[in-house]
Amino acid sequence: MDEAMKISIITVVYNNKSTIKDAIESVLSQTYQNIEYIIVDGASTDGTVEIIQNYGDKITTFISEKDKGIYDAMNKGLKLATGDIVGILNSDDFYIDNHVISKVIQIFQDNPVDSMFADLVYVHPNNLEKIVRYYDSSHFSPKKFAYGWMPAHPTFFIKREIYKKYGYFKTDYKIAADYELLARFLGKLKISYFYYKSPIVKMRTGGISTNNFKSNYILNKEILRACKENNIYTNWIMILSKYPKKILGLLKK
Repeated sequence: MDEAMKISIITVVYNNKSTIKDAIESVLSQTYQNIEYIIVDGASTDGTVEIIQNYGDKITTFISEKDKGIYDAMNKGLKLATGDIVGILNSDDFYIDNHVISKVIQIFQDNPVDSMFADLVYVHPNNLEKIVRYYDSSHFSPKKFAYGWMPAHPTFFIKREIYKKYGYFKTDYKIAADYELLARFLGKLKISYFYYKSPIVKMRTGGISTNNFKSNYILNKEILRACKENNIYTNWIMILSKYPKKILGLLKK
């Protein structure tokens, strides 16, 4: 494979010493070599910084400073990135094997697209081999934004020039800035994409948008706002209709 194409992978973290090592090692173990790995830490105080520093210059860029939240941190990483392609790997997540980035690069080399995404599996935080939900991105099409659906964001890779041209995450969203960004890029602006029919990321359950009723209310309220801002018609009934299909995702393991 031609490794002339550089890929930037960004991980943002704050006080997450228990899982950051898995995220880092899943990036560093990739068979594809031309990876720029950027870690943005929010001035952690629990030992996270020391774990990251143990990897030395294997991390291309590491900054640790206070930020205005996860999406502000992601924007910092995006503005530091110099790769042709950019992906974001959360500190709770990790790639399913060490060939993921090679597959991603091959997709961009073989297909004239601006972005790609794939499937994702949720795993039990204490048993990383136990799949508790399968996120099937094959159901996605741009019209599905109106129903609260989006591709699995940790599997989303995009040409860096798209960020530079159309903007970054909106930091006044609490939970759904990733939804708004994908709705803007894929729904409103109609950038091209490729769907890879296989899981490429494992995500631990218990994230900010999945852990309680209040978070889900905020999430869905922000989804409504994101659709309105990107000229996508929707309503509460349409948004809430996604939950029966989520239950099916629990059955497809």
